[in-house]
Amino acid sequence: MDYNTNYERWLNHPAVDEAMKAELASMGEKEKEDAFYTNVEFGTAGMRGILGPGTNRMNIYTIRKANVGFAKYVLGLENGKERGVAIGYDNRHMSYRFAIESAKVLATYGIKSFIFESLRPTPELSFAVRYLKCAGGIMITASHNPKEYNGYKVYDDTGCQLIPEWGDLVVKYVNEVEDELDVKVCSDEEAYPYMTWIGHEVDEAYYKEVMGIEINPGMDKSGFKIVFSPQHGTSNIPVRECLGRLGYDVVPVLAQCAPDPDYTNTKSPNPEVPASYELAIKKAKEVDADVVVICDPDGDRLGVVAKHDGEYVLMSGNQSAAVYLEYILSQMKEKGTLPNNAVMYNTIVTSDLGELVARSYGVDVEKTLTGFKFIGDKIRKYEKTGEKTFVFGYEESYGCVVKDFVRDKDAVQAVLTAAEAGNYYKKQGKDLVDILNELYAKHGTFKETQIALSKAGAAGAARIKEIMDNLRKDAPTEIGGVKVVASEDYQTSVRYENGSETTIDLPKSNVLKYYLEDGSWIAARPSGTEPKCKFYFSIKGTTADDAASKTEVFHKAMMEIIGE
Repeated sequence: MDYNTNYERWLNHPAVDEAMKAELASMGEKEKEDAFYTNVEFGTAGMRGILGPGTNRMNIYTIRKANVGFAKYVLGLENGKERGVAIGYDNRHMSYRFAIESAKVLATYGIKSFIFESLRPTPELSFAVRYLKCAGGIMITASHNPKEYNGYKVYDDTGCQLIPEWGDLVVKYVNEVEDELDVKVCSDEEAYPYMTWIGHEVDEAYYKEVMGIEINPGMDKSGFKIVFSPQHGTSNIPVRECLGRLGYDVVPVLAQCAPDPDYTNTKSPNPEVPASYELAIKKAKEVDADVVVICDPDGDRLGVVAKHDGEYVLMSGNQSAAVYLEYILSQMKEKGTLPNNAVMYNTIVTSDLGELVARSYGVDVEKTLTGFKFIGDKIRKYEKTGEKTFVFGYEESYGCVVKDFVRDKDAVQAVLTAAEAGNYYKKQGKDLVDILNELYAKHGTFKETQIALSKAGAAGAARIKEIMDNLRKDAPTEIGGVKVVASEDYQTSVRYENGSETTIDLPKSNVLKYYLEDGSWIAARPSGTEPKCKFYFSIKGTTADDAASKTEVFHKAMMEIIGE
């Protein structure tokens, strides 16, 4: 069905209210095409898109359609109806409405739901699924995306986002829905008997587990100051409760504490964007804080700024995770609690530094595709077999999990780890950046960067496909004057090296990775949640300046190769 036919179907359908029809009528041709040329789809982190009318937008009709698919998945599980589904939501526009619509669709299929009484962070939803022994979970969030977005993530009964094996089944059921506007939904009155509100009990159970991750719980916390911002999102209460109960001196950025869907007082809700730290760093300078921590709106990602030599230094997700690892593993080793079969998980686009830190302590490392569901699935498998013991998992995009009572990335846990590590090292006359520099001296200097090419709409999707197709047809043999010694194509599951091919034992994914002769690597991957083609650079240098200089060369060379 072409976009004009789809558009006319919505414009004239009796289920679409007058307000939405007025919005449709005001659309320009380009906006109309983008809203209707395709369906909003599941990616690495569920379904995410711009709010508004259209098949390629987040609205009550696309939410209902998605929930039909998830409801049928739950019905296929043992006692799925009775075990029910936990539902959480963040501070975004329409989040509460989408949560209620989700519960109503589930009720239409006779499935119970357990809905948080107010907004909660994504990791607490993951925890709630496990705590309440639900058959699955739903989180309404668009994570760190701009205010125009919202999203929908689904979880299995372990609190892990659905892996492809189960996610594909949900997609199959979703695609069986011929018309999202004709999805039958029971009334509020009919849904109420299936709906249970949850709150304080789950909160307290979650807080107890989070506070229990401390490695040195008796450590004096005086003289260590933390500035914290939830970026108008869900982590405000959990983080301040946990840090406060443990005795930390926390200074909140009050202007960013209210759960504002428009993110009024931040330039970006994304910790990957340096501008998002402006108010927090200003506050840190006022109070002479040791560490700044900011969470993204749904509380699963954490950004860290450390005071170093009188300046506030922003650490990347790769850098902060390497320091967390060093702290956790060194302390476990010192206390004799590091398991002999310990394993750490990260992804194929994560820096090599964390792996080197882990292996220096005898910890095994396993890589997964991008998407924390793959790390959660690894935890589940080894939990069953007992073959390995989980000690840490992280992605480069500012997300990690310390203890596996949550099976998604957890910024609340990460805040406590950053605070404890920062306090511990301060007592030794060091800061988090000092520890990072020590790791560089020991393992080599790395600089990790990204280029994200935004390519919106049908033309953008075609251009992203063209970029990836061209890289496959004409694979680079050198980049920036440095020889490519090996490459990996995760779509075909093949690694090429020295004229031979080996199989990559991971699910198929549209990712290309190039290993360079100098120990650097570059990867290309279309985003699973945004209209972007991402390029990841992990550049190894002899010094920080050398790595930075080489990074500029590789950035320019890669853009020339793809014609941008």
